[in-house]
Amino acid sequence: MPAPVKDRQQVIGAVPQGSADERSAALAVREMFDDIAPRYDLLNHMLSMNVDRLWWWRTARSFRSTLLKPGARALDLCCGTGDMASALRRQAPGAEIVGADFSRGMLSRGSQKFNSHRIEAVETDALCLPFQNESFDVVVSAFGFRNLANYGAGLREIYRVLRPNGEAGILDFSEPGGLPGKLYGFYFRNVLPKIGTMISGVTGPYAYLPASVSRFPSPDEMLERMLVTGYRDASWRPYTFGIAGLYRARK
Repeated sequence: MPAPVKDRQQVIGAVPQGSADERSAALAVREMFDDIAPRYDLLNHMLSMNVDRLWWWRTARSFRSTLLKPGARALDLCCGTGDMASALRRQAPGAEIVGADFSRGMLSRGSQKFNSHRIEAVETDALCLPFQNESFDVVVSAFGFRNLANYGAGLREIYRVLRPNGEAGILDFSEPGGLPGKLYGFYFRNVLPKIGTMISGVTGPYAYLPASVSRFPSPDEMLERMLVTGYRDASWRPYTFGIAGLYRARK
């Protein structure tokens, strides 16, 4: 029987191995992404069998109507090398799009994407953004929110920079049930970490990945946290048998 939501809410945020508090957790995550940045794109596409491209496209497409409004501004939070920001650009050639991440290695690796798609890349902490209140019509985080040291603070910061009626989207992994879930779970916990470690040449990050997904709040709990923060119309749409899914809400 799943744990009650009130018990799960004790999970504050990501806790990489060896971290003792939120500050050390954030530093560990930054170091991990700096280390794997050179092979990040290759491994993402290979380990997901290119399904990640479909997830980014579906997510960007779901915000198309807001992105096409005159003067629209969008933020790709925890943008990594810029794949989600690039997907947003393809949906909205005229929108202003900003990518934010605290890993300099990831931003450097994605510099060509940022430049070619006219995306402003900002090196900053997702929990302390350098943007004014009500600055963006859309804030999306793709596979990065799960790595924040404090999920509640992350939701509040997204809410702060959203304009009234603005839309938030969090695309991240989940743990599907049934036979697909069992098969994927075996791959995710036993095969993916070995391949990721072998190709990246870095031990640790690809063992952290399945652990971070198991620790991440369930869809029901994430929706509750969003509503408690003040969002409305919160929903979750599963992608590919529930391997990933999009949390979506309005300010």
